[in-house]
Amino acid sequence: LEPHNLVQTVDAIVLSGGSVYGLAAADGVAAIMGAAGKGFKLAARPDVPPSPIVPAAILYDLANGGNKAWGEAPPYAKLGALAYRNASQDVPLGNAGAGYGAFAGGFKGGQGAASYVSADGVTVGALACVNAFGSVVMPGSKTFWSWPFEQNGEFGGLRPDPAAQPFSPEDWGYSKADALPRTNTTISCIATDAALTRVEAQRVAQMASAGLARAIRPIFAPSDGDVVFVLAAGGKQLAEPRSFAIAKIGNLAADCLARAVARGVYEAAPLAGRPAWRDLP
Repeated sequence: LEPHNLVQTVDAIVLSGGSVYGLAAADGVAAIMGAAGKGFKLAARPDVPPSPIVPAAILYDLANGGNKAWGEAPPYAKLGALAYRNASQDVPLGNAGAGYGAFAGGFKGGQGAASYVSADGVTVGALACVNAFGSVVMPGSKTFWSWPFEQNGEFGGLRPDPAAQPFSPEDWGYSKADALPRTNTTISCIATDAALTRVEAQRVAQMASAGLARAIRPIFAPSDGDVVFVLAAGGKQLAEPRSFAIAKIGNLAADCLARAVARGVYEAAPLAGRPAWRDLP
């Protein structure tokens, strides 16, 4: 994905649970796309199949319940193929996709999505699968850290109590007290219809990661492994000055990602003994 490398586009992005086993979900997607003739063709010969470019990220949910007795046949390649075949513009939230078995802080995590169309017609969308060490809500309340960015009451419309005492900087709220290294992560993808270069997409990814900091406290901890991909569909040309347009897209991406994190947890249902946000007092 580095801008100086040969391949300039990707064919799909895969987000999965399952830890290292979940990486096979990308194999299922690549197999279907390759069979359909999609992918990078280094050798234009009929006997050489194309190579689908399918970056992937996984989160750790192996200890979060469910049957893992798959022996030498983990299900993730089949699950990846099934997800590809059922791809649509209807995005399920909560206990769905890579967020199905995710935990967020002290309660159930999940898959969230949010989008925004700017005044000049550029669309920015975010998908997040939240399995974070940190808390997505403010201490002693059900109010999401993302509340300033909420649109149309999409995650409950709760606001901080103006009479509440300032919280301690050392109070993280509902974080995972029992977190182990490499067992938490929030994996996400930003998509826009703007025409971005790869260098510009990389800058948007850097800016978008601020959305995780707006939604989760603490974030980027030693036990986390957070990832933000950026896809640029390339339909809309940017207005000048271009640097300002990139800054605007990056900031919208951060806002959308903060909203997507909150929505994923807001929509989640209890699982494997872990309560959902809705169960908080």
